[in-house]
Amino acid sequence: MSSEIRLTIIGKPGCHLCDDAEAVINEVTSEFASANITLEHKNVLEDEKLFKKYSEEIPVLLINGKVHNYWRIDPVRLREALSKLI
Repeated sequence: MSSEIRLTIIGKPGCHLCDDAEAVINEVTSEFASANITLEHKNVLEDEKLFKKYSEEIPVLLINGKVHNYWRIDPVRLREALSKLI
């Protein structure tokens, strides 16, 4: 089995795109139930550094600390990225 895959979604409360992104992430990651995937949430309103870097791009999805996508999360692209890591 591969090592842990860390997904981080950067967004803020009340962001409908963030809610949509999380739904896509949950749907896709459910297909990889046997993989070691963790999902962390970060709020740009609680982190000045993240706010300066990403406030105009939320939601942002990081995979193992690297930007995978922002605004709208493409399920096909996410599925392919996860498959490559597993």
